[in-house]
Amino acid sequence: MVLLDVQKSIGMKRTASAGKSSSSNGSVKTDSPSHVRGSSYVLCVCNDGYPASLERRKLYLRIRDRRSEQHGLIRVIDESGEDYLYPTRYFAPLPVPQRVRRLLFGLK
Repeated sequence: MVLLDVQKSIGMKRTASAGKSSSSNGSVKTDSPSHVRGSSYVLCVCNDGYPASLERRKLYLRIRDRRSEQHGLIRVIDESGEDYLYPTRYFAPLPVPQRVRRLLFGLK
């Protein structure tokens, strides 16, 4: 995964030796209403180096992370169901109409 110089834990998955009670401070709780306001959808256009985590031509939920974006990274919910950082160039922004956004986010 891609790392930031500032926080070495962002973008890394736990190893098998990590305790089950450990948790990452870099993870976003995606079931909270606050993540919806800072989220959008992006289309994966490249998965070089991450074939198990990303599928080309698939829509991914983007979590806004200004700090990571300053380093050319984007935070998305990948195939693991967790949010991780990837190079911004791997994705294309995808405008989604408000009605469709509500359906995708499960809002009425």
